[in-house]
Amino acid sequence: MTDATAPQTASSGLGHINKPLFVITGGFIAIFCLIALFDLDLLASLVDTGFAWSARFFGLYWQILLLATFVIGLVLVVLPGGKALMGGLTAPEFPVFQWGAMIMCTLLAGGGVFWAAAEPMAHFLYSPPHFGGEGGTAADVAPAMAQSFMHWGFLAWAILGALTTVMLMHYHYEKGLPLAPRTLLYPLFGDRAINGPIGLIADASCIIAVVAGTVGPIGFLGLQVSYGLNALFGIPDSFATQAVVILGLVALYTASAMSGLSKGIQILSRFNVILAGALLAFMLIAGPTGFIFSSFFGGFTTYITDFIPMAMHRGDAGLFGDAGWLGWWTVFFWGWFLGYGPLMAMFIARVSRGRSIRSIVIMLAIIAPIVTNFWFTIVGGTGLWFELETPGSVSTAFEGFNLPAALLAITQQLPLGFIVSVLFLILTTVFVATTGDSMTYVISVAMSNEDKPALPVRVFWGVAMGVMALILIYTGSGTIGKLQSFIVVTAVPVSLVLLPSLWDALRITLAKGRN
Repeated sequence: MTDATAPQTASSGLGHINKPLFVITGGFIAIFCLIALFDLDLLASLVDTGFAWSARFFGLYWQILLLATFVIGLVLVVLPGGKALMGGLTAPEFPVFQWGAMIMCTLLAGGGVFWAAAEPMAHFLYSPPHFGGEGGTAADVAPAMAQSFMHWGFLAWAILGALTTVMLMHYHYEKGLPLAPRTLLYPLFGDRAINGPIGLIADASCIIAVVAGTVGPIGFLGLQVSYGLNALFGIPDSFATQAVVILGLVALYTASAMSGLSKGIQILSRFNVILAGALLAFMLIAGPTGFIFSSFFGGFTTYITDFIPMAMHRGDAGLFGDAGWLGWWTVFFWGWFLGYGPLMAMFIARVSRGRSIRSIVIMLAIIAPIVTNFWFTIVGGTGLWFELETPGSVSTAFEGFNLPAALLAITQQLPLGFIVSVLFLILTTVFVATTGDSMTYVISVAMSNEDKPALPVRVFWGVAMGVMALILIYTGSGTIGKLQSFIVVTAVPVSLVLLPSLWDALRITLAKGRN
């Protein structure tokens, strides 16, 4: 077994690649793309059936899993073992700002810009079932923000590594087990999880889920930026434009992933945080400052007071009923974040060496969610203010759930609207690039069982996800929507891989407290 704590250099060949895992994951993705090219109706039928089944029978389990993960994470913070340093280092490998930037950018890439503009508006216009408001009134602002906070707040961030990162850092850096999803099943199956078919299935399921979850934002970005270039510069909103955007993005994040954690990924993340901070500061000052703060505190108060009812809201679904609104909102987001969970935990484990269990959980489950919530309030709250002041100023563009149109409708009403809109398009592109490079990196780590995997492996997965996005866009923008539903289906086996973390992370922390 490889000594996980020994320094490693990037290998130039493919000698360490897990060939069965490569064949399974690569073959599955190739089949998905071929079906999309030759029989889109069949793909749509399979995905829709799988989505309905997943939302119906796993929705309640996912709600309990995310809530339990967050609560147990808070317990780890207060335990004596929470102060234990992880990763075999006595000092952090990365400074706090760089560490936090790499973590924040990975999740926010999927929705930190366009969802931040669109989701509060959607819940404002059409009040969530839990609140049952009229919709479109001042009274609907706090509930709309609270529902957005629920989907992008404490539970979403906790499932990305509050417990699984603790497990992976313990087993990889202290026990020498692989930095791979299969290690999360070690408490249940022992060596059979590491060397048998159980581990192979776990790794393959988690990689497929992450590829689906990452290809969606890549393809969606092509559509979004193409729309923005057309609205701002008159460039044709065509497949050619979308392809150029995606190919440029692939080149950016593949080069970044090739350069490793200490160079490209860190540089992109730092640039993104600085640009995002500058844009948010500008919106906060130039926009409706008082309304932004009042809607944040009002939404956050509603979020906290209604936390458990919102987290466990089932509506008419009951235990295993038709998910309806729940399926297209909460269950979809939970499936998306669950799918990212194991590989995101691998990434966080790799960048968090030398930090304590307590600091890792606080960053993931508390600080990152609050920052995200404030981000959503600045972007989305500004849109709500414009809509309240002039009905239709944002909702007309947003009609038909047009996410990029909602963002541009908000930014173009600000002072220096054209420049701000262009900068937001750049920000979104780099955000998605940070997800592309970090996920390319961890897929390659899982595929080759090396902290610094071979360059050809990194290049292959970076390019493969871009090509998959191009194929899906070529078959029609509706295919990206099917991929979003497919994300929920792929999250089913991943959610089972995450289950042992509920008790094993607690066991590890308790044991460290006794030492």
